[in-house]
Amino acid sequence: MKFNIALLAGDGIGPEVINEAVKVSDAIAKKFNHEINWTPALTGACAIDAVGVPYPDETHEICMAADAVLFGAIGHPKYDNDPSAPVRPEQGLLLMRKKLGLFANVRPTFTFPSLIDNSPLKRERIEGTDLIFLRELTGGIYFGEKGRKDDGETAYDTCTYTRAEVQRLAKKGFELAMTRTKKLCCVDKANVMETSRLWRETVQAMEKDYPEVTVSYEFVDAVAMRLVQWPNSYDVLITENLFGDILTDEASVISGSMGLMPSASVGEHTSLYEPIHGSYPQATGLNIANPLATVLSAAMMFEDAFGLKEEAEAIRTVVNKSLEQGIVTEDLAGKDAKSYKTSEVGDWLVANL
Repeated sequence: MKFNIALLAGDGIGPEVINEAVKVSDAIAKKFNHEINWTPALTGACAIDAVGVPYPDETHEICMAADAVLFGAIGHPKYDNDPSAPVRPEQGLLLMRKKLGLFANVRPTFTFPSLIDNSPLKRERIEGTDLIFLRELTGGIYFGEKGRKDDGETAYDTCTYTRAEVQRLAKKGFELAMTRTKKLCCVDKANVMETSRLWRETVQAMEKDYPEVTVSYEFVDAVAMRLVQWPNSYDVLITENLFGDILTDEASVISGSMGLMPSASVGEHTSLYEPIHGSYPQATGLNIANPLATVLSAAMMFEDAFGLKEEAEAIRTVVNKSLEQGIVTEDLAGKDAKSYKTSEVGDWLVANL
């Protein structure tokens, strides 16, 4: 098979971790007789520096023409530390999601047996954790009306959802639950927010179409507590944009490192695959960033975008092998253990496929 993949390395450590995922993907393609055509494109701070906007039209055209997008990270301190900056890297991410119709962010959280004690949570609380968040990605407060009034003394951000936006996200949640343990949790704040009441009544109305799925409804603050108390009580969770942004970052530390978790953003057009971590500017160019989340995002791409389960499993297997044998970057190495450079981990994965 032949695939055209848009390659958006982005900022900070993005190019470094993307490079290792490309090496692994090319090795898998060679092993299974596939051909990959990579098309690099600018996004984020590097795009602002080059052409003045964080998501150029040329980048969007490349993404639309691709079979999938492999994405690194965006963000730069010069924008993070300047709240008055008129153009910001994150605006490119939101625009990309909107223009590509990426309305569902798929964020798995699972544990690795060899790293179970790296988690800040007790072993007995997290063993067996294997949950997936579906976060609505193109609506809510991030895309609602916002601004200042009263001569800048008052700021506002409006959270808006339509029933159709809730239905399409919930549909994916129900369908995913049917392939797993048939448990679905709708996370909201229906005791306070009108948008949450819309979420809850919409999902309740859809239950009849999926009679085998057991649905629970929980407030977001309760879920935030239970994620650190009994994360393995959850399977598939669906929620709105802001709640999902916060809860998925909370869930990511269960595994022991944000450098381990992959994600996908899917919807109307080309799907995008990316690690959950940020651009980590302090590590830029040091060759110390953990590439495994990006490599595992490539595995998600092979399985979900291309339907190649064997190829995806081969990547996951070699990643688990690297963890078991301690071929890891400094964030995962023990105090007195040897750590490996970003590129060395990638080279080892390729050599052991």
